[in-house]
Amino acid sequence: MRLALFQPDIPQNLGATIRLAACLGVSLDVIEPCGFPLSDAAIRRAAMDYAATVDLKRHSSWDNYHAITVPCHRIVLFTTRGAQPLSAFTFEPDDVLLFGRESAGVPDEVHNAVNARVIIPLVAGARSLNVVTAAAIAVGEALRQTNSFPKPPGTG
Repeated sequence: MRLALFQPDIPQNLGATIRLAACLGVSLDVIEPCGFPLSDAAIRRAAMDYAATVDLKRHSSWDNYHAITVPCHRIVLFTTRGAQPLSAFTFEPDDVLLFGRESAGVPDEVHNAVNARVIIPLVAGARSLNVVTAAAIAVGEALRQTNSFPKPPGTG
């Protein structure tokens, strides 16, 4: 299971996503360019001590990312323009859960290139969740469905 952030805008959200990925044992892809200067030092600062424990890969562009990801993984985009509700979607262990920019989501090019589009249903009038909140809901459901949650310490 992998999380992927498309051109994140807010460094604190990247830091929180790194922590989420580290704590749940999923890999993280960051598709650049970001809306802030991204360096190894910035990642360490945003992620505190979690940066060293996560499998994090940086990708210079969507085209670069797409070319190396599609042959190996199904890309599942979480979007407010989604076609299928989260509760009706069946995850696979090798899925990549893709989340768009906080300010703009993903462009049509990305929307049209993914394997599946999923929406987290919200109450009427609510526009969207924070990207890290959405990622936590999505990865939690994906790990539950695939029986891939980490084992608690001391349980084998």
